[in-house]
Amino acid sequence: MEKISSAIYEFIRAYVPEEDILPDEPMSRHTTFRVGGEAQCLIRISNVKQLQKLIPYFRQVEVPYFVLGNGSNLLVSDKGYEGVILQIGNKMNTITAEGTRIVAQAGALLSQVARNALENGLTGFEFASGIPGSIGGGVVMNAGAYGGEMKQVVESVLVMDTQGEILELSGDSMEFGYRTSIIKNRPFLVLEVRLKLAQGEMESIAATMEELAIKRREKQPLEYASAGSTFKRPEGYFAGKLIMDAGLRGYSIGGARVSEKHCGFVVNTGKASAADVAEVIREVQERVKDKFGVSLETEVIFLGDF
Repeated sequence: MEKISSAIYEFIRAYVPEEDILPDEPMSRHTTFRVGGEAQCLIRISNVKQLQKLIPYFRQVEVPYFVLGNGSNLLVSDKGYEGVILQIGNKMNTITAEGTRIVAQAGALLSQVARNALENGLTGFEFASGIPGSIGGGVVMNAGAYGGEMKQVVESVLVMDTQGEILELSGDSMEFGYRTSIIKNRPFLVLEVRLKLAQGEMESIAATMEELAIKRREKQPLEYASAGSTFKRPEGYFAGKLIMDAGLRGYSIGGARVSEKHCGFVVNTGKASAADVAEVIREVQERVKDKFGVSLETEVIFLGDF
C-alpha cells in the first residue's frame, strides 16, 4: 500500500485532535510482547462518533485498518502495519456501577473493571482481575481464567457495524464459545459492555482476587513481556504439557523463548524481534504435531507480513 495520502489525513483531522494522530508509530509501544514495526498511522480514539466517521470512510477509500485494545493478544510484524491502527484504550475506558450491574466502555482494562466490582461489593468478576487485556477484547475472545469466563457475566454488548450503525446484542446472542464469540466472525466492533454481577462481601472478593494473583505469580512468567497464554487449549489436552513433553521447555530463537515456568507461554526475554517470536511459535506447533498429532492453535493474532 502507498503512504496514506494528505487527503485522508485531512479527513482524519476533521474528527480527531492532532495529538491523537500518530504517523509512523512503533507498535512495540502498544503490544504486551513489546515487539513490532511501525504502523503507518495510529489514532487514539476517544468517542464513538470518531469511529462512526472513520470506519465507513476507510472502507470506502480502501485503507486497511485494525482495531487495537490493550495489545495483549497481538504479534505485529517487524515490517509494521500498512494501514491505520484505531486504538480504543484509556480515552474510552469509563466504568460505572448501577446496582449489581457494571457498564464499561471497550477500552477499560479487565483489571480496572474487576477493581470497580470490588469497590462496589460485586462478585462474579474476580476471575478476570489478572487477565492482561481490555474488556472489549475480552468480550471478542470470551476471555477466561480459573473457571470463569466472560459469557457467565455479560448481559449485553453495544457494538458498531462497518456502516457506523450501533446495535445492542444480548449476552445470549453473543455465541460465546471457547475463546470465541459472534464478533470473531462478524464485522462488529465492541463499544460498551454491560455485566450482571451479584452482591458480595468486599473482604471475600478481595481475598479471592489475591488468591488468584498469587497463583498467577507462581505459575506464569509475569517477569517477561508476553501475550499471556500463546496457545488455545486443544480438546482433551493442555497446551503447556504437550509443549513440555515435546522437550521444548526453554526452547529459544533470538530473544524469544518457551517459558521454563509455564510452557504455554512464549516470552520476550528482552531483545526479541517479532520474527523470533513467530519462529518459536511455528517450531512449537510443528514439533507438537509431529510428536502427538495435535494441532496447537494460537490465541495470539498475527498482524502484518510474516
